[in-house]
Amino acid sequence: MMQSFSEDESRELFPLSWLSQYGYCKRRCSLLALEQIWQENEYTAAGRMQHKRVHTGRTEQRGDTIYIFEMPVFSRRLGVNGFCDCVEAHPSPSGAAIPYGKGKYTFYPVEYKHGVVRDEEEYHLQLCAQAICLEERFGVEIPVGAIFFIDAHRRDEVLLSQELREQTWKTAKEISDMVESQKTVLAAYSAKCKKCSLREACQPRIRRSAQSYSEGLWEEAIKETE
Repeated sequence: MMQSFSEDESRELFPLSWLSQYGYCKRRCSLLALEQIWQENEYTAAGRMQHKRVHTGRTEQRGDTIYIFEMPVFSRRLGVNGFCDCVEAHPSPSGAAIPYGKGKYTFYPVEYKHGVVRDEEEYHLQLCAQAICLEERFGVEIPVGAIFFIDAHRRDEVLLSQELREQTWKTAKEISDMVESQKTVLAAYSAKCKKCSLREACQPRIRRSAQSYSEGLWEEAIKETE
């Protein structure tokens, strides 16, 4: 059964890449989405350049398989739009027709990532969202996809399980609610902050200290009235 959390067709779609940002850090996603804050560092710059080489809309055919690069997708139900880095279309009588080839095809989305091989849930969320978009558009089922790590030249297959799908819907709903509320998520310092390009803008340690200080004053005020 196809899920949906939004029946409002007028609601603005958000970039499906925000699922990965939100999975990595809710505050990072809110700074990007609500305050339009973006800063580059060596990690984001390298990733952007590698993706630039991938993000050239084109199709290639190798044998019976068609490779569709930078394929635009969207889902009104999920509330997202964006691009698939690569979609492999494999001939299958149980698939769907596409304008790039003859016959019917099943689909295998591949998301490209910069850096070393790592098992990150936020990558899986982004990939799953791409699959949901393709399923909604073509009326097919997509059981698996893959994350391709550019530096390592390695592909890790991802099972698009029911659990992952439910988490993807949940995350998309939380992002949509965040955008609608226009409330920036509070900072929570962690090891991830060290490599975050928004660290200076976020100031996670200072904001957390200020919050803790305010909470301490509040607790002291309550004690004095008891």
